[in-house]
Amino acid sequence: MKTILVTGGMGYIGSHTVVELINKNYDVIIVDNLYNSNKIVLKRINIITGVTPKFYEVDCCDYNNFEKIFKENKIDAVIHFAGLKAVGESVNLPLKYYQNNLISTLNLIDLMNKYNVKNLVFSSSATVYGAPKSVPIDETFDLHVTNPYGRTKLMIEDMLRDYCFVNKDFNCALLRYFNPIGAHKSGLIGENPNGIPNNLMPYITQVAIGKREFLGIFGNDYNTVDGTGVRDYIHVCDLALGHVLTLDKLFTNSGLVTYNLGTGKGTSVLELHDAFEKACGFKIPYKIMPRRAGDIDSCYANCDKAYKEIGFKAQYNIDDMCKDSWNWQKNNPDGYTE
Repeated sequence: MKTILVTGGMGYIGSHTVVELINKNYDVIIVDNLYNSNKIVLKRINIITGVTPKFYEVDCCDYNNFEKIFKENKIDAVIHFAGLKAVGESVNLPLKYYQNNLISTLNLIDLMNKYNVKNLVFSSSATVYGAPKSVPIDETFDLHVTNPYGRTKLMIEDMLRDYCFVNKDFNCALLRYFNPIGAHKSGLIGENPNGIPNNLMPYITQVAIGKREFLGIFGNDYNTVDGTGVRDYIHVCDLALGHVLTLDKLFTNSGLVTYNLGTGKGTSVLELHDAFEKACGFKIPYKIMPRRAGDIDSCYANCDKAYKEIGFKAQYNIDDMCKDSWNWQKNNPDGYTE
């Protein structure tokens, strides 16, 4: 049984990936500082899988305490989720993002080198493509970013490319996510943002549960099917399974690989809104607001490479994503509570 260290494993995508790893008979260790997550997740993972992963409440920027995990365990691979991820906040607090996201990753690479851990899956983002010249986006597109959050992702990708260039026995996957939504079918784990949600789906679910008055839709004059922005929404459980398939690839001594993880299909904000109304069975009020700076018309993935090389293909559609998001929110109106 191989042991996988999951940084940020108590978070939204991390927790769903931990469940998939356990289901595939991996031994999982979680490290998380609980900055944007909750310790209750550990109990929920146990209810779903029957297994309680080993958990360290440690900040990956704290080198000495981070190193203890490597000293105490024989780790075969790392999936690196840990990091700050709010685009708007990154614009206002750029140094915080550079310090946290870069230092935590530098510490990780150094410790992996020191303890001879040769397999890394890095949680990157479609933000590294900036405003693409066309859609769908494939992995060969030019990389350019428009905010500090995206810049940290691109800088880390560059660091890993440089590291792999001189360490030929190091296997690394750069996974560029598009827009994860949905929740585990059980309704036990899901997206639980602190404060006002930065992402569309948790905002819709909080309107539905009565926490927010209405959904703000930023712009309805884009060059899209209905004037609202089009994005590639992927079910978080599909995304989680993509990490397991990627690990299988890394263990074949793959070197450096890069994959888009999405559905390959664009959905507009209004289409997502309408699908959620269908899922919950009542109207979700919304207002058209001014465009946000930096938003683009359309962004969706070409996922052919991931399908050909690791067999990844999204199984869930927008209706499934909305049903599971609503199931999570209605069963957890205040997020993670005992």
